[in-house]
Amino acid sequence: MSSTVRDRLERILANIEGGGARHPAFVALDAAAARISADAADRRRTEGRLRGALDGLLIPVKDLFDVAGEVTQAGAAMRASAAPATADAAIVARLREAGAVILGRTHMSEFAFSGLGLNAGFPLLRNHLDPSRIPGGSSSGAAVAVAAGLADIAIGTDTGGSCRIPAALNGIVGMKTSHGRVPAAGCFPLAPSLDSIGPLGPSVAACADAFSVLAGAREWAGMAAAPHGLRLAILRGKFLDAAPEAVVTAYEAALARLAAAGVALQDLSLDAEWDAMLSAFPAPMVTIEAAAVHWDTMRNHPEQLDPRIAARIQLGMDASAVDYIRGGATRAQLIAKVNAKIARFDAVLSPTVAIAAPSIASLQQSDDAYFAANGLLLRNPTFGNLFDLCAISLPLPLNDQESVGLQIAQKNGDDERILAVAAGLEQLLRSS
Repeated sequence: MSSTVRDRLERILANIEGGGARHPAFVALDAAAARISADAADRRRTEGRLRGALDGLLIPVKDLFDVAGEVTQAGAAMRASAAPATADAAIVARLREAGAVILGRTHMSEFAFSGLGLNAGFPLLRNHLDPSRIPGGSSSGAAVAVAAGLADIAIGTDTGGSCRIPAALNGIVGMKTSHGRVPAAGCFPLAPSLDSIGPLGPSVAACADAFSVLAGAREWAGMAAAPHGLRLAILRGKFLDAAPEAVVTAYEAALARLAAAGVALQDLSLDAEWDAMLSAFPAPMVTIEAAAVHWDTMRNHPEQLDPRIAARIQLGMDASAVDYIRGGATRAQLIAKVNAKIARFDAVLSPTVAIAAPSIASLQQSDDAYFAANGLLLRNPTFGNLFDLCAISLPLPLNDQESVGLQIAQKNGDDERILAVAAGLEQLLRSS
């Protein structure tokens, strides 16, 4: 039985708004505008004027992106009274031009500064696979909306794993695009040197279609790399530190399936470069840039921030310009060194995150547990941001209620390359 875009939209809106309360994956909906876009998509279908793979798809955007006429809260209760955006963010405009139906804006960690997805200023959002667990962040609502079937694709940001972490924990695909590949105009920043914009979707193909529009690239041709003949580097070492046995077992089992299919696997250690990067700055790079973004608030009204978010920003408040510039020079050298080591491979593999999603209750009750879990979830994906890589997380389930993700990465600019590799591995892993 055929279904129009408008029919699908009405079913999704009913699911989002059913039960008398909006689904917490969404912080805002514009049903009237979505209906107009859906009707326009149906007319284009009838007239044979489709604009591409995203035409008529239901796509929400993270609450960091400007949508004309709406307040961009950036997950912060303190911004509820901010002036509405006067224009769409660049990526919102590109999605509209591609025929996508902008469904609304999604839940996120406050100012995108947490990998957990907890935000006391908004209704509690739960992991789709296990409602007792955190959804992951900071693009939490994006991941849950896709996993719950409330969106075809969702658009998030990734500064230290914020697309890949919630994708991994909710069992979907998430992509960190190359820094600078997707325009950031109209996106509230966290750390501009690290921020990237990417899609979350049910498959690599869905993320590839979205990437093509976001980056203004050629439309995805659906080319999956044949596993036989691929050369992939395997990261263990620090990427498995503190990982429980179940995570290590799932990772090694996935690698065994790849090897059995003819993928050439070779161990590679990047631990020395990682240690050098972590010591390059007097405080984590992301905290220094976040301190610059939130300087006035931190100096004058820190009480307006979630105390746990403020504590992380505070780490960067005392860094000097000299230290930051020297750290940046060291970072550039280390990026070049890692690029040289991975150049002979099609991609490098690691677990996306080292642990499964912790329980919500355990993190709400303890600052120590909160910061420990945040650090472990951010650790592996942050490597990709610090070393200026592009990366994709594929589902890597531990059981029916837990997933950690398999990460595929390569140097900046190799987005299409890792999409092809990921598409080939996705088919192999799903058929196993």
